[in-house]
Amino acid sequence: MEPSSNQPNPGQPRELNLQRTAEQFMVGIQKHFDMLAFNQASRQNVTEEAYLEKVNAAGMIPIQKFHQNFEQMQAYARDLMTSQVMNDNLNLAVSCLHQVHLFLVLIRTQKEEGKLTPELQKTAQQEHQKFLQTPIDQKFNLLEEQFGVMAELEDGIMALARAMQAMGRQGGIVKEAQLDETKELTLELKKAPSFSSAQDLGGRLREMETVNKVFREGDKISLSDQELHQLLLATASFAHQMFSHVARYAKDAGAGK
Repeated sequence: MEPSSNQPNPGQPRELNLQRTAEQFMVGIQKHFDMLAFNQASRQNVTEEAYLEKVNAAGMIPIQKFHQNFEQMQAYARDLMTSQVMNDNLNLAVSCLHQVHLFLVLIRTQKEEGKLTPELQKTAQQEHQKFLQTPIDQKFNLLEEQFGVMAELEDGIMALARAMQAMGRQGGIVKEAQLDETKELTLELKKAPSFSSAQDLGGRLREMETVNKVFREGDKISLSDQELHQLLLATASFAHQMFSHVARYAKDAGAGK
């Protein structure tokens, strides 16, 4: 059995292609990675003259007294990019959990019933729909309880979810609600070894070092350009590990290639 995102024909069970789906997911993360690098390079090289030229190009602006100067926009753009990248990483992690759960449910159903009929697939989809509505912390619990799948980076993903609460509700200021039992908010990043050029993550997961970015109550959440990339590497590592869990589950169930 293999995972795919193609919709099944009416009355036909869904064909799964795990390798293809995992690859497509990693391609999506790579696009986020490249866009982040492009935006960082653009922000680094923009000049005040170029900014003002664009501001004045239309010949009129909405409210002159609220016009942001170059330094203000640099700071705003930096904060906005940090928030967007963190939110994108959380969405990617949740999307990965959803795909992994669907594949696991279908694999289990095929193992128990011998084949996936349209009726059995409908039942599996109903179970998956309930999973989609489940809070993120319970998603991790269900994967472990029902399929024995443990996410090594669960704590980091949950910390990212709490960090986004702070970004969305408190202007990025960490409050008590975002702290763990140690009174800290710890984001898990992944630091790559030093290479002369960027290497593919797939075969080098074990070479990456986990780096903790710690915030305490009253801190404002901020990540450097390099740390934003390390956050994406952590998400890529998480996705790689989760899809590997599915592959092992399928193999144990006698459903995988």
